[in-house]
Amino acid sequence: MANRQALRELQTRLAERLLVAKTQGVSAMWLAVEAGGKKYLFSLAQSGEIFPFVGIQPVSYTQAWFVGVANLRGGLFGVVDLASYVSGVAPQSKNELVHSDSRLVSLNSAFEVNCVLLIDKLAGLRKQDAFIDFSEKKPDAPAFFGNQYVDHKGASWQEINLQLLAQQVHFLTIAA
Repeated sequence: MANRQALRELQTRLAERLLVAKTQGVSAMWLAVEAGGKKYLFSLAQSGEIFPFVGIQPVSYTQAWFVGVANLRGGLFGVVDLASYVSGVAPQSKNELVHSDSRLVSLNSAFEVNCVLLIDKLAGLRKQDAFIDFSEKKPDAPAFFGNQYVDHKGASWQEINLQLLAQQVHFLTIAA
């Protein structure tokens, strides 16, 4: 019960901060996340809700990167391990302790895909001025990859276009 209250308080604080940022002309562009040791940026316009890691029911005969399904606010969502999907390597078996910082990030409901991405850690909101350099998508990169950005500490951040991701045939085909 305390976890639910803490989550509600966090969501209230985030909503207040986003409202203040919007009214003061400060606009974050991306949700920064980490998965599989890599750093990714999701457009705020393409992202949905952020959920704490919950019990996931495995589904047989699916792709290795499809972790299972989760009941989130009364809706059934498919759970995709982002790091595994991007790398093409099956996820390692993880226990609940490893998932203490993990989150589930849903795609914008306008995409009409009941899916959440399992990430290892939230890294906050980012604006364009958080980065000192960028390079355009490489020709051999996945279609859903956007630009790659470098922050002031020299870390590389890969932008992911969630709308394009949700349209990928491979992403929509979970059967093994």
